[in-house]
Amino acid sequence: MVWGAGGAAGALPRPRRGWWVVYARSTTVRAHPESLESGIALIRDEIMPVVLDMDGCVGMSMLVDRLTGRCIVTTAWQSKEAMDATAEEVRPMRERASEVLGGRPQVDEWEIAVMHRDHTSAPGACVRATWVRMAPDQVDRGIDVYKMGVLPATQEFEGFCSASLMVDRREGYAVSSVTFDSREAMDRGRAKADELRERGAREAGVEIVEVGEFELALAHLRVPEMA
Repeated sequence: MVWGAGGAAGALPRPRRGWWVVYARSTTVRAHPESLESGIALIRDEIMPVVLDMDGCVGMSMLVDRLTGRCIVTTAWQSKEAMDATAEEVRPMRERASEVLGGRPQVDEWEIAVMHRDHTSAPGACVRATWVRMAPDQVDRGIDVYKMGVLPATQEFEGFCSASLMVDRREGYAVSSVTFDSREAMDRGRAKADELRERGAREAGVEIVEVGEFELALAHLRVPEMA
C-alpha cells in the first residue's frame, strides 16, 4: 500500500532534520468488487479506531481501485520499533479485513522519506501512485531527485493536495503517491505527470515498475512534514 498524502487529522509539528524517521506498513488486497463497500466499512468503523489508538501510530489511509478491486491500506508509525511492536496485534485484524474483501493480503514495510502537504484532502480526492526499482545504494540519490526536482514540479499541478515518497532501502524499491482534490484534476494533469515521471526516472536512474490510480477512501494522517 501506498501512503495517501492528504489527511483529515492535523499535522504534527515539523521535526528537526534527521530527528524523526517515520515508518509505514502497507497491506495490499485484490478484493472482489462486490465486497468493497463492506470491507471499507469494516476498516473505517472497526479497525481504524483501534489501530489509531495504538502507541506510536501516526496515521492510516486506504486506497481503492474500484475497477480492479485493488485495495491498499497503510498505517504509519513514529519509529520502526513502534511498528514492529504492533505486528502480532494487527495480524488478526488484517486477516479479518482480507476475508471480508475476499483476497489474500500482501504486506510491505517502508521508510517514509518525503511527506509534503499543500492542504488536507476532502471527499472525492484521488491518488496516483508510482512504484520504482533502483540499486539499493542509489536510494538516497533517488530521494534527492524526488525532493529537488519531482516534488516542486508536482506541486504546480492543478488540484495538487499532497505528495509522499516511501522507500525500502534493502530492496531498492520505492513508491511515490500524489493526492489530487478530484479525479477530474488528476485526469487533466496526466500528460504532464507522465512526462515528469519519465524525466525524473532518467535523472534518478530508476526503473518504473507500475503506475496506479486510486480513490482515497480513508485518510486520517498525522505524519509530520518531511520534504
